Parts: sequence; C-alpha cells; structure tokens
Amino acid sequence: MIAIDLRNPKPIYEQIRDNIKQLIITGAIKQHEQLPSIRELAQTTSINPNTIQKAYRDLEAEEFIYTVTGRGNFVAPSPKRVDSERVEKLYNALKATVGELAYLGVSESNILEAAQNAILQATPQGGGKE
Repeated sequence: MIAIDLRNPKPIYEQIRDNIKQLIITGAIKQHEQLPSIRELAQTTSINPNTIQKAYRDLEAEEFIYTVTGRGNFVAPSPKRVDSERVEKLYNALKATVGELAYLGVSESNILEAAQNAILQATPQGGGKE
C-alpha cells in the first residue's frame, strides 16, 4: 500500500502523504473508506507514529481525509466545488514542471504524451471535473 524510500531526500511524512493521496486520486481507496490507524500503519511500515500522524494531518488539511474521533481516519468525498486558489497553485506547479521539462530538452510532443498518460493514470475515468 505505502512505498517508502529511505534514500529519497523527500521527508518520510511527505512520501506517506503523497502515496495515500495518489491512492485516493486513482480510486484505489474509495470515498469514506477507513484508512489504517496511525499505530497500525506505523507497525506495518516501521515508521514512527508521529511521522504517520503528520502525514494524516497534512491530508486532512488538504481535505483528502477526515477524522472521526474514536473511530479513525476516512477518505473524504470529492469536493463539490472547485477551490480556485488551490487550482491556481496546481496550475502554476504544472507550468513550472513543463518549463523545466522544456529546458531539459524534452520535446513538446513527449511532454503532451506524458500529460495525457498522467491524466489516464490519475483518475479512474481518465478525466477530471471541468
């Protein structure tokens, strides 16, 4: 479920957060499905529970999960409205990534192909909300 690379310079909590986020985005974990408890995930990954808790806090702040006191953490439903500030931040990150790929000499057609593949892999239906 969660892949941690201890040689990766990215902090472990970010790797956990990003792994869970990707599982949610692709539909591998469904809306309202319960996530492993912090203790359970810490035991299966041999990661400090505080690190798991930080990843879960980030996911909750980004509205990917919600917490039910005494019951655990669950996948949040897809947002009904578009958060324009968040969308703009993601668009800017995408522009920066495309710019860096172009700078590295990747052709426009290869960038477009990679973007199309990312769309197909990112959502169960191969497309997002408009």
